[in-house]
Amino acid sequence: MLGIKPVLLASDALLLVLLLGSVALAWSTWHSEPLRAAWRRVGGNRTGMASATLLALFVVVGLLDSLHYRPVLPTVNASVRAEPVLSKAEGPVEAQYSVEVLSALDAVLMPLRTNTEKTYSAPLATNLFSMDVSEDGMTRVFPRLKHGGAGLATSHISHGLDVAQRVLKGATLGGGAWFAIWAAIWLWRRRPKEVPVVNDRAAVMGRLRPVLGVLLAVALCGGIVAELAGGYHVLGTDKVGQDVLYLSLKSIRTGLLLGTLTTLIMLPAAVLLGILAGYVGGWVDDAIQYLYTTLNSIPDVLLIAAAILMMQVFIDTHPGWFSSAAERADARLLALCIIMGVTSWTGLCRLLRGETLKLRELEYVQAAQAFGISRLTVMLRHILPNLAHIVLITMVMDFSRLVLAEAVLSYVGVGVDPSTISFGTMIDAARMELAREPMVWWSLAAAFSFMFALVLAANLFADAVRDAFDPKNI
Repeated sequence: MLGIKPVLLASDALLLVLLLGSVALAWSTWHSEPLRAAWRRVGGNRTGMASATLLALFVVVGLLDSLHYRPVLPTVNASVRAEPVLSKAEGPVEAQYSVEVLSALDAVLMPLRTNTEKTYSAPLATNLFSMDVSEDGMTRVFPRLKHGGAGLATSHISHGLDVAQRVLKGATLGGGAWFAIWAAIWLWRRRPKEVPVVNDRAAVMGRLRPVLGVLLAVALCGGIVAELAGGYHVLGTDKVGQDVLYLSLKSIRTGLLLGTLTTLIMLPAAVLLGILAGYVGGWVDDAIQYLYTTLNSIPDVLLIAAAILMMQVFIDTHPGWFSSAAERADARLLALCIIMGVTSWTGLCRLLRGETLKLRELEYVQAAQAFGISRLTVMLRHILPNLAHIVLITMVMDFSRLVLAEAVLSYVGVGVDPSTISFGTMIDAARMELAREPMVWWSLAAAFSFMFALVLAANLFADAVRDAFDPKNI
């Protein structure tokens, strides 16, 4: 046994459904020549490929953070066993598991998670950021960190030289990893001409250049950060001494979930009501227009705040429904996704209604009606496929807006649960420290940097998708 108990949170299950849907979409795209041609145009966009590579790395981090488990507790004799232990007097003794829910990312980043300090420390510092009373109680000093720069006490090199050596070693390891990837691609390109390949090799290599460029930058930065993290807090620590780099990486999952699950929730309502309003018309169109006009008249922040507060009251009054604090926080996260999805479908619905009004007047749609084909069949076979580009473009472009919305909502106190690590909670925790002297800036800077990279990559990829799928650009 591995000594762990897998845990499937509700958000993990929805993420699994989303992954299966992505696989099904990729399968249908592979068997559709127009869709393959559109995605080839995306692949030919250097900016789109570079941003897609960066987004893929964020997704990998988010997926690792979605594989949850509960570690087994040590037994009385301090040996960790996951299988039952037979006892003649008491019978089989089941292994006891911790109530704390961890993830695969926590296991990878375990040194960053466990190496905490007393309070704030600056990036790559060896002492606390604030002064404290010395051990003799006579003076105030900047105490040494327990983990940051701890190796300097047993070595004879200076702080600056140690950092420089770690940077050089990390850059060498990262460059070596990138070179291995480049060599594998080069060997693939040098394969004999008789071996069939899917696409022209020169064209494939042209599309891979921006990917290799992003991978080179990530490999160099990742190698340097990994080497520095072995002896220092690369981005410093927060008020309770947690590593800011660890918090920033853990925030990626929350941003990805809010961007993707909210889109998954709002999509069915927007597509169904938009097509019905545009194709059926009459009182159905009037009712749907009245519905989304009414929703648009209510400020989103007020609606979200009211729904989140009601959900929090429900969670507090039903503690037996949740076996751990992680499930409680996950329930609030899903509630936030649902309410943001309810308030976000109106824009896409309006777009689809207008496009459907145009499509229903085209000759092939009227010909299908003349042959007596049912309305449902016409909407599924003739209307919906011609709206796919609008749906895809809107989904990709709304992702970055939803990530930013989570940060704003958590900043005003109506976002995710305070125990959930996110960009918004990091910004909210750091905002009060900007007024102190000297200013604690690294927590805010780290949250903004990671969020900026995620949103920028999503926006650039959305532009590439829009250019590739927009019929006017074909």
